[in-house]
Amino acid sequence: MDSEKKLVPSAWRIVAIAALCCCALLAFLYATKPAAAPTDAASSPTEATTEAEGEAAGEGEATTEGAGLALVDDEEDPLSLWTADSAAKQALIDYVESVTDESSPDFIPAEDRIATFDVDGTLINETDPNYFDYTLLVHRVLEDPNYVDQASDFEKATANKIVDQNENGTKYEELPLEHGQCVASAFKGMTVDEFYAYVHEFAQSDMPSYEGMKRGEAFYAPMVQVVQYLQANGFDVYMMSGTDRLIMRGLFSSELCPIDIPLDHILGSDESLVGSKQGDEDGLDYTFSQGEELVLGGEFYMKTLKENKVYIIQREVAKQPVLSFGNSSGDFAMDNYALSNPNYKSAAFQLCCDDLTRENGNEEKAAKMAEQCAEYGYVAVSMANDWTTIYPEGVIYTGADEALADAA
Repeated sequence: MDSEKKLVPSAWRIVAIAALCCCALLAFLYATKPAAAPTDAASSPTEATTEAEGEAAGEGEATTEGAGLALVDDEEDPLSLWTADSAAKQALIDYVESVTDESSPDFIPAEDRIATFDVDGTLINETDPNYFDYTLLVHRVLEDPNYVDQASDFEKATANKIVDQNENGTKYEELPLEHGQCVASAFKGMTVDEFYAYVHEFAQSDMPSYEGMKRGEAFYAPMVQVVQYLQANGFDVYMMSGTDRLIMRGLFSSELCPIDIPLDHILGSDESLVGSKQGDEDGLDYTFSQGEELVLGGEFYMKTLKENKVYIIQREVAKQPVLSFGNSSGDFAMDNYALSNPNYKSAAFQLCCDDLTRENGNEEKAAKMAEQCAEYGYVAVSMANDWTTIYPEGVIYTGADEALADAA
């Protein structure tokens, strides 16, 4: 009898342990079971929201407000907006593959893969009807109701030179320096963030000769792919512009910009910055106070064109580039600096503005550029023949008929 009493608890223990094991096994099987694929009727909240927003925008019409124009993303061909038989495309691919292959004699360590890009005419539309920074000054001095009554005679005269150049093609040799001086003075007293916000707002204005594109979206889609291709292959990319660096930083920090790049990689012409309480006191005699802000000081320093680009690259990058991209003779110094790199294989590419149907090109300038590329060892890029598109889908160049008539 005593032995039976001892057996009963033992049996219950065995049953309990077995039950616990079964529960654990079932839990494991349930946890590792693959999740069922969602059906059309049970789409994810993100998909549903996107579809609803699309319908609200108007029967499937694409919107570009505040998001930038979408670019083609092709993992198999990162330069998918370049024609298949483009010699320039193949030259770039061959170069990148050779310098990123550790077994190649041309291998370049990632820390020395420096690429410099001109901006106007190389990455973005250059003349519609003029440079982004020129049109910004005209807007500030002649159109901005908050400033037109404060503009100086010099600022107005300079802005009107730009207008004359736009309308009549008049050349003013002194205009680049005068423009730089006027940008510095016309925005004097703004904080850096206020200036960026001003540029962001101007970037939202429509491009005059295009439908479906704002100024801040006027990036050449095939060149955006080049920047992204280089970044994906370990290149440190720098923007090197004759435009005021704060204008460029405002443009590249706009929500419309399709390129992701640190602001300290955007270099350009310089103007003074001072403490908001500094007044006319010299920087050697003034101490920036806690809680103070930097504001534009109104003094122009240097136009970063031609040889000055080389100077700025050395001063601020402190490494000699191995790749350079430009579109005019003003970029030759930067190109030659890259091609003179004594340690690594290097290359330079120059855009030829030869497209009159999708872009406001100039065949005479393009032909001269192609000749210079052959003479100096740069790779010529034909916007007409090397690119399947210039801007993202939906953008229409409305000045094509006029450009073709002028060319004829």
